Amino acid sequence: MKKNLFKTMLGLVICGAFLAGCGNGGGDAKADDKSDGKVTVGFSQLGAESQWRTANTKSVQDAAKNNDKITLKFSDAQQKQENQISAIRNFIQQGVDVIAVAPVVETGWETVLTEAKDANIPVILVDRQITGKNVDELYTSWIGADMKEEGVKAATWLEGYLKEQGKDQEQMNIAHLQGTTGSSAQVGRTEGLEEGVKANKNWKIIEQQSGNFTRAEGKEVMEAFLKSSGDKINVLVSENDDMTMGAIQAIEEVGKVPGKDIIIISFDGTNDALQQIKDGKINAVIECNPLSGEDIMETATKIKNGEDVEKEVFVEEGIFDAKNVEENMPRPY
Repeated sequence: MKKNLFKTMLGLVICGAFLAGCGNGGGDAKADDKSDGKVTVGFSQLGAESQWRTANTKSVQDAAKNNDKITLKFSDAQQKQENQISAIRNFIQQGVDVIAVAPVVETGWETVLTEAKDANIPVILVDRQITGKNVDELYTSWIGADMKEEGVKAATWLEGYLKEQGKDQEQMNIAHLQGTTGSSAQVGRTEGLEEGVKANKNWKIIEQQSGNFTRAEGKEVMEAFLKSSGDKINVLVSENDDMTMGAIQAIEEVGKVPGKDIIIISFDGTNDALQQIKDGKINAVIECNPLSGEDIMETATKIKNGEDVEKEVFVEEGIFDAKNVEENMPRPY
């Protein structure tokens, strides 16, 4: 009796072990993970240097919060690349499903993104892009705006505006407030604008310096522009709305009228900037849409589930000026 009972119990143990082995095989476990649809996303945001960046962060956090299949791990790099590299390595150690990063500058990512690739963790670039040897192999998708096209839009808008004002044959001296040096936003917008300047022989950039995308530095750099070039400046092109706000303050403090004495073109499209268009202090804003959170979460989910995704996902953008500002207010940021 005991012998038969022992055989029966032994058989049950062997059978149970066999079934457990079948149920927990590597391939089937991964399939089960995919089928539950849950995704852990590690997001390294470059900082909070502007209203645009704050809106971008909120868009990502809200998209994750409103999706019960997403777990978001968030890190603020405070505009330091070393902090982003550290955050990415931390995400790798935690074994997240997808890493999303808004790179503070374009270069210097090969090593850490190779580490992510070796760990089989796909990477999504957000807003800004990267350069370097074989970097296309180190990320799965990029979501953001065409920064060079934004610069081209600025030049094209200025051409049209000057023609409307009967000033298209006049000499135009441009002061150019750039964003963080080496960021894809700065590189792209500068390239697009400079192409426009080359195409218009009566345009000249007489001042060009980074204001690091902040209001305080925008004011400081504009003060320096005004001291060195004074009445020579006809146009200000400022690569984000926060710097533009600082620049407007500097212009007013020397007794000039922004939007009249100096034509002002800005980038982003915040509520504050559109209000300045209404007030006549900014002439045009080239939109850069920060609301990419849903696109990021949708792309991350598709990647986790083995679906194909686009290498580049462009957000929709426009141009705001006195002709359409009313219909585009209020803005969501």
